[in-house]
Amino acid sequence: MMPPGIPVAAMGIGKAAAKNAALLAARILALGNPSIAAQLAKRRQKDREKTLAKDREVRARFGG
Repeated sequence: MMPPGIPVAAMGIGKAAAKNAALLAARILALGNPSIAAQLAKRRQKDREKTLAKDREVRARFGG
């Protein structure tokens, strides 16, 4: 475990890890590119909406 304030990127193996590596690279590039930053913001919002919709679905089905 790294102490606070030390940036690290943990990567795994497989499709999910490749996706995470690509997102990390995009976030790094976005630091100097407002266009990429805007695209990432849209992506995060879309992912958030999808997660919240799935949460509502699960709560409706199983209670909560």
